[in-house]
Amino acid sequence: MADAVSASMQARTGRTVSEWVDAVTAAGIDPLDQLAVRRWLKDTHGIAQNSQWTIAFAAAEAAGWVRPSADGYTDTLYAGAKAPLRPLHDAVLAVALALGPDTEAQGRSTYIPVVRATQFAAIAPGPGGTLRVGLRFRTQVPDDARLEPAKGFAQATHWVHLPGASLLADAAALEPLLAAAYLQNG
Repeated sequence: MADAVSASMQARTGRTVSEWVDAVTAAGIDPLDQLAVRRWLKDTHGIAQNSQWTIAFAAAEAAGWVRPSADGYTDTLYAGAKAPLRPLHDAVLAVALALGPDTEAQGRSTYIPVVRATQFAAIAPGPGGTLRVGLRFRTQVPDDARLEPAKGFAQATHWVHLPGASLLADAAALEPLLAAAYLQNG
């Protein structure tokens, strides 16, 4: 797959991924500063967004960076003042993962997506000490007063905010909503 990506990159940009990594190094950009690398690729070379990400990840990996696991991302999300939300996050994630053997948690820097064939849920610290649970409904939205239309959060069409002081039973009570999203994204 890496060879195919590199060949495709060369056809689109005139350089292979490896050649772009060398260009990042030669430019003196910190390869661990993903934003700076992507900005340089866009502003200086007009590289499209998906290619920017591919090159920036490859440059960081060449510099020794190792992508964290989903647990590593989760640990970072719930460090410090957000640590009290971690048990609630873990309870919601357990409900989502129990929906079927084809579910998995992935890692992102700002949320934890739960994926089946496509992402159906996202979990992250929310505003005001809440836990935000984003849900992606493709057809019918369940009639549930807890649901609100989502505004630019992790492919979610709707979300629920659980107060930080919620009981773990409140996480289990999200099962019908998570199940509806799961079924619509299979």
